[in-house]
Amino acid sequence: MESSNERYICSNCGYIYNPTAGDPMNAIPPATIFDELPEQWVCPMCYAPQDQFDPLD
Repeated sequence: MESSNERYICSNCGYIYNPTAGDPMNAIPPATIFDELPEQWVCPMCYAPQDQFDPLD
């Protein structure tokens, strides 16, 4: 099970999704863990799909 503060990195561009911050550019509120992101969510920097992200922590 994923911890609430586990960060993920986009293998395409290096963007780090930090659940503590969420993704304000895409209306993702803080404290949203990666597994709870909407299915259609993509990297806000390069638009890579979620399967291009790897755990960082």
